Amino acid sequence: MTFDDIGRNGGDTAPAPAFARPEHRRRSLGHSDLVGADGEVGYLHSVETAGTVDGPGVRFVVFLTGCALRCQYCHNPDCLHLKDGNLVRADDVVAEIGRYAKFLKRARGGVTVTGGEPLVQPAFTTRILEGAKRLGLHTALDTSGHLGALADDRLLAATDLVLLDIKSADPDIYRETTGRELAPTLAFADRLDRLGKPVWARFVLVPGLTDDPANVRGVAAICAAHGTVERVDVLPFHQMGAEKWEKLGLTYRLADTPEPTEVETERARQVFRDAGIAVVF
Repeated sequence: MTFDDIGRNGGDTAPAPAFARPEHRRRSLGHSDLVGADGEVGYLHSVETAGTVDGPGVRFVVFLTGCALRCQYCHNPDCLHLKDGNLVRADDVVAEIGRYAKFLKRARGGVTVTGGEPLVQPAFTTRILEGAKRLGLHTALDTSGHLGALADDRLLAATDLVLLDIKSADPDIYRETTGRELAPTLAFADRLDRLGKPVWARFVLVPGLTDDPANVRGVAAICAAHGTVERVDVLPFHQMGAEKWEKLGLTYRLADTPEPTEVETERARQVFRDAGIAVVF
């Protein structure tokens, strides 16, 4: 029962791990469609056993399903709904992580829970993060912050680092980009700052959507105003998720949007540097 063949960002052709397959779910978990409030079970989409862009070192990346946002540039639209995943036990996920624990420690890495949006399943996420901590591993939570109010003190106590996606500084652009409001993300950033929780911010540069210079300066100002933001990654928009939208029969509004040039991306990165923030990507 391993995750070895599960691929990053959706694992379109890889088989589900044995304990996540429907026949095992029916046998061991029954027919319940509910995720328990205690987090004993939850919906998992896929994992990556050697991630290198989701926190420090080499990471075991857990992709959960369910998301409250509808980002125009989402590259995991196959993770938007809970039922896009398989119902699994948190203890089974932690046991699988344990198989890689020694390697992850040597690689100065750890475990990252992402999605979808892991805070759609806060109790399940907590169990995975706590299990990783028991294994002596560094933990990271990758989130938009929109559901930050669902991250209780117990969850954050088990989180060493938050990868916070700040989609926009302008409420109108944020709403156009995600279909949701900006305020909850800002409130979550404020809370992380009060707790002294380390944050790596992420900003996706999308031509014609998030790349307005005033918006870029606004995101930089948000980051600069929070002392726990250790760095920002300015990620150029790409079309690698377009095929998934097509396969799912969804309308992809950015099909004709060009990827930003290296000059445009570097110009945006310089805005963050000028605000005193370390830029790695």
